[in-house]
Amino acid sequence: MAERHRSIVDVHLILRCDGKILMGRRANTGYGDGLLHLPSGHLERGESVVTGVIRETYEEIGVVVAPEALRCRHVMHRNDPTGYDRVGFFFEADRWAGEPVNREPDKCSELVWVDPDALPDDVIAYPAAAVAQIQRGTAFSLHGWDTPIP
Repeated sequence: MAERHRSIVDVHLILRCDGKILMGRRANTGYGDGLLHLPSGHLERGESVVTGVIRETYEEIGVVVAPEALRCRHVMHRNDPTGYDRVGFFFEADRWAGEPVNREPDKCSELVWVDPDALPDDVIAYPAAAVAQIQRGTAFSLHGWDTPIP
């Protein structure tokens, strides 16, 4: 019997304030360095996507988001250039405790608030695509696959 396929699961947070969203500029990670990305990370074993996005948000930007303040806005199945496909859950929050700060200066050179309807050109392609889908109200997308959604 063939081994079952497994995907890596990513969690992302769209933190909204005054019509803008928070992004961090990646640094020293080996992936997308110098480009903007949402606060995000991978699930740990035994962790739900809700627990994961709350943990990653606190680790990266120091704010606490309550589970009831999260809204799952988008799911993306993407074909990653590393050869491992990924399923990304994009959550949104406009309420949190604390002030966003860069808690990982070894992986992020700055935090910036950007207009989600006019993203800068230096956003990593797949989160830029997810934000555009969310702005249109689309709940699911494929990224990097040859097969379009019917």
